[in-house]
Amino acid sequence: MNAITDYPIHELMTKRWSPYCFDERPVNDEDLRSLFEAARWAPSSYNEQPWSYVVAKKENPDEFKRVLSCLVEANQVWAKEAPVLALCITSLKFARNDKPNRAAVHDLGLANSNLVLEAAALGLVAHQMIGILPDKAREIYQVPEGHDPMTAIAIGYAGYGGNLPPEIRERDAARRPRKALKEFVFSGKWGTTSGLVS
Repeated sequence: MNAITDYPIHELMTKRWSPYCFDERPVNDEDLRSLFEAARWAPSSYNEQPWSYVVAKKENPDEFKRVLSCLVEANQVWAKEAPVLALCITSLKFARNDKPNRAAVHDLGLANSNLVLEAAALGLVAHQMIGILPDKAREIYQVPEGHDPMTAIAIGYAGYGGNLPPEIRERDAARRPRKALKEFVFSGKWGTTSGLVS
């Protein structure tokens, strides 16, 4: 379901969406490598590239269950149907000087944005989620101090969710709401809509 935009944007962004319903078809390794290559080329402060990923394919059930167990229960309900899960982790300090990296979470977001757009380009879908259990992820995967498990991504092909509760399938069928530009593009002072978009 392509987004309906108020102004023209690249078709790739209109195709990108985050479904809850996944097809059981596996994702091949070549496509997965392309997703993480796209993440690799995201911009980052001082080119630190502070992001890391822990990836599990459903074809490896034990590893998949380990990653799945790091999601909150509400996300496990639907994410268990995805063929690939990834935990997204960021380093909170600059490697260059060990000082706090205030851009670390922002940079992980940029890497994930590249990843989900590459997924759309390949005919895949990717659903990002904040609902994870960071302490459990840290323990299971021995994530070192100074690195923060932040989010997870379910990756695969859009499906119909036959195994999922009806309310989850209904969420996928609904249009994706978005704020109007006038609600967040300001000029002069906070809350004053820019003439550019009024």
